Amino acid sequence: MGIIIDHSKCVLCKACINKCPFNALEIKDDKVEVNAGCKMCRICIKTCPFKAISEEVIINKPSIDKDSWRDILVYLEHDNNTIHPVTYELIGKAKELASVIDQKVHCLMIGHDIKELAEELLNYGVDEVDVYDDERLAYFRSDVYKKVFVDCIDRRRPNTVLVGATVSGRSLAPRVAAYYKTGLTADCTILEMRENTDLVQIRPAFGGNIMAQILNTDHRPQFATVRYKVMDKAKKEVPHGKINMIDTKDLDLSSKIEILKVIDKPQIEGIEDAEVLVTIGRGVKDEKTILKIEKFAELIGAEISCTRPLVESGRYSVYKQIGLSGRSVKPKLIITFGVSGAIQYTAGMKNSEMIIAINTDKDAPIFDIANVAIVADAGEVIDRLLKKLGGQDA
Repeated sequence: MGIIIDHSKCVLCKACINKCPFNALEIKDDKVEVNAGCKMCRICIKTCPFKAISEEVIINKPSIDKDSWRDILVYLEHDNNTIHPVTYELIGKAKELASVIDQKVHCLMIGHDIKELAEELLNYGVDEVDVYDDERLAYFRSDVYKKVFVDCIDRRRPNTVLVGATVSGRSLAPRVAAYYKTGLTADCTILEMRENTDLVQIRPAFGGNIMAQILNTDHRPQFATVRYKVMDKAKKEVPHGKINMIDTKDLDLSSKIEILKVIDKPQIEGIEDAEVLVTIGRGVKDEKTILKIEKFAELIGAEISCTRPLVESGRYSVYKQIGLSGRSVKPKLIITFGVSGAIQYTAGMKNSEMIIAINTDKDAPIFDIANVAIVADAGEVIDRLLKKLGGQDA
C-alpha cells in the first residue's frame, strides 16, 4: 500500500507539498515524488486540486476464513506465585469483546507448578485455561515461551490475542505476531469488537496528536497489548470453566538463552495502585508552589505524580510520571495542578473516578475530562487549601 502520483495530471502546484505534515513529498527532476517520510495520512490525496494523487490498491489481498478463527485468548503473566493484575483487566475486556461475537474466553499460562494459580482464573468467568507446566518453563525466556505460545495458538486458533504491555509481554507478543505474519497494536487504550470479528484497536498516535483506529482485517489472529490500569478489572463470579494441563513432552523447549543466575529485583513503589493522586504539571513553575503542593498531598494522604516535563527537568523520577511514556493510573481521586491535558498525559489517567483540574487557561484540554474544573492560579488555590487543612502554608 502506498501513495501514487499521476505525473500526467500533476502541474507542480505544490499544494500537496505545502500541506504534508511529514515533509514526505518533494520535487525531483521536475516531478513530485514520495519519500520515506510518508505515514499514509492521505492528506495529500484530499489536497490535490487536480486529482493527481491516489492510493495504491492491492488487488490480490490475502484471503482468510475468519470463521475458522474463534474465541479470545488472554496471555496470563505471573511472578513469584502471583498473577500480574493486568491479567484480570484483560479478562474483563476479553469477556466484553467475546460477548459481541458470542464466543469464549481462554487463557494461556506458562510456567512450573502453576496449576493452583491457574485455578484462580476460573473465579473470573474464564471458559478454559491452557496450562503448560514444565520445569524448563520455570523462568521466562522469550524464545522458548514463543514456541509454547505458538503451540497454543495452533491448537486454539483464536480470533484475538490480548497480552499485557509489561516488560515480558512487550518482548513476547511481537515475536509471536511476527511468526504468524499478522499485525500487533501496542499500548491500546480502547478495544472494540465488530460483529464480523474484526477488532478495532484504538491508541494515541503521532505523539499523542490523534487517536488512531487500527484494524487487521485480512489476517488472524489479531494481537493487541494493553497497559495496566487502562481497562476495568473482571468481576468474580461462580466458576464454570476448566483447566487443561497440556502435555509438553513432545514440545521443543530448547532455548538459546542460558540462565546463569536469578536475582530478585527490588520492587520500586509506583503510583499505579494509589487511590488518591496529586499531579504537578508544566504550568507550575514556582519552586515554592511545588513544595506547597507536595505538603498538600501529604496532608490528604495522596501520592505525588507529574507530567513528563518535570521528569525531564530532574525534579521527579519516571516512576512518578503519568502518560504514554510513564504510568497508567485509575485512582478514586486525582487533582491536577497546572496540567494542560495533552493526549499523551490524559491517556494514562482519563479513567480516574474523580478528576479535579486547576489551570489558569479556561480552554485547557484537561477541562474536557475533568469532573471539577477550577480556572485559577495553582499558587493561589494551594494557599487556600493549606489554610483550610491546617491553618498554615508551606
